[in-house]
Amino acid sequence: MPLLPVPADLKNRGLVLGRIMGRSEGRLGTKSISAGRFPVVSACMLNQCLDEKGAMPMKAKTQLVSLLVTLFVACALAADWPQYFGPKRDGTSTEKGLLRSWPKEGPKVLWTAPVNIGYGGPAVSGGKVYLLDRDEKVGDNLRCFDLSNGKELWNFAYNAPGSFNHPGSRSTPIVDGNNVYACGPLGDLYCINTNTHKPVWNKNIWKDFGGGELPRWAITQNPLIYGNLLVVAPQAPQTTVVAYDKLTGELKWKSSVLSGGVGYVSPSIVKVGGEDHLVMIMAGVGFGRNASGGSVNGLDPLSGKVLWTYGNWQCAIPVPHAVDAGEGRMLITGGYSAGSAMIKVQKKADGGYGVTELFKTPDFGAHTQPPVLYKDHFYTQYTINERSDGMVCMSMDGQIKWKTGEDPAFVRGGSILADGLLLSTDGSRMLYLIDPNPAGFKPLASAELLESGENWAPLALVDGKLLIRDQKNLKCVTVAN
Repeated sequence: MPLLPVPADLKNRGLVLGRIMGRSEGRLGTKSISAGRFPVVSACMLNQCLDEKGAMPMKAKTQLVSLLVTLFVACALAADWPQYFGPKRDGTSTEKGLLRSWPKEGPKVLWTAPVNIGYGGPAVSGGKVYLLDRDEKVGDNLRCFDLSNGKELWNFAYNAPGSFNHPGSRSTPIVDGNNVYACGPLGDLYCINTNTHKPVWNKNIWKDFGGGELPRWAITQNPLIYGNLLVVAPQAPQTTVVAYDKLTGELKWKSSVLSGGVGYVSPSIVKVGGEDHLVMIMAGVGFGRNASGGSVNGLDPLSGKVLWTYGNWQCAIPVPHAVDAGEGRMLITGGYSAGSAMIKVQKKADGGYGVTELFKTPDFGAHTQPPVLYKDHFYTQYTINERSDGMVCMSMDGQIKWKTGEDPAFVRGGSILADGLLLSTDGSRMLYLIDPNPAGFKPLASAELLESGENWAPLALVDGKLLIRDQKNLKCVTVAN
């Protein structure tokens, strides 16, 4: 949203508005006003609604506050990357002004911060970067950095020693209000206050629901906030998905045990006929065409009630969440020869839901992170144990448009769509700037910025700053004017 300089009298009225809205100086709303900046629409409305003494009729006050809250929330979402895969958990950003080319040496690295080995990505809110780090001999460590310079501001560590296949962190924190939430690989779910840096509440989502020996690759959950609920999928013997009161940690609901084995998928929200459905993907047993027992399930996010189930999806080790493709459609992807399936869910006359399989293909899938959707085409990294297709483009109806193979190779890296461009790591050393075009792979620039290794973490983009990591460092890179 464009910002214009605000005259002094409007600044003062803005502070009146701040008091009307119940916001303190430095909080959302009055911060922009006191700094002499204010959304254009808001400034105009403010000028019309307030008289010289700052008085406003109650009806106008209510309408204006409602609109401004909406505008400020929209601005905040555009500015932050508060959770896994971005504000909408779809790998897209509203940022503009991305550089269309890079210097020969690559985009400028603003700062570098040392981290331990792992696969967890950063979340960014209010100029602060949050990363769940881990030392398997000690436990997990939630770290907070200054986005502007990489200085570590504070951390919260807790004892959770233990080793497992592919050691290190797994998940991305989520920031909501004054709290940041993170789930460690042993199932430790913490709510930490960002002002006091102390825990508000904590649970163990594995042990609390009858979990014994950890899954092979431990617990991999990126917490989801839905209204007043914090949702995760323990996939434990007693329940599959649970929801807590995000402020108190009180258990609000737990789902039945869904059909399938334990996987590594985090729940996602998909629209079905204007309703929000919480979609959870369960693991099958076996590989490729021989797999069986898996499922895709739609739940009521407020109660955990199962609304529908699709049983023709089999992935032995599912990781990516379902991608909302619009009009009740969702794309399910996996590795281990699973490929992908497009399904459509519709509400029936009796109030139930029907599931239609639109297509399945073994030639488009994803191993660790879900595809990104842009202009009715999906972009993914589909190098798995069984094939090396690299980056792949597929149309909405399942037609493969192109794939890079090993030239260049893309192996479980991360991608963000912003300003009509893809920013993608290749899972190892390289960062690419790509024009996402179904006509062919169109790289605009590339740079070697990471130390070679299993660099599979999700990315984050805020204020033209791209956050990427390898197995030793978290880096902040300038990718916009």
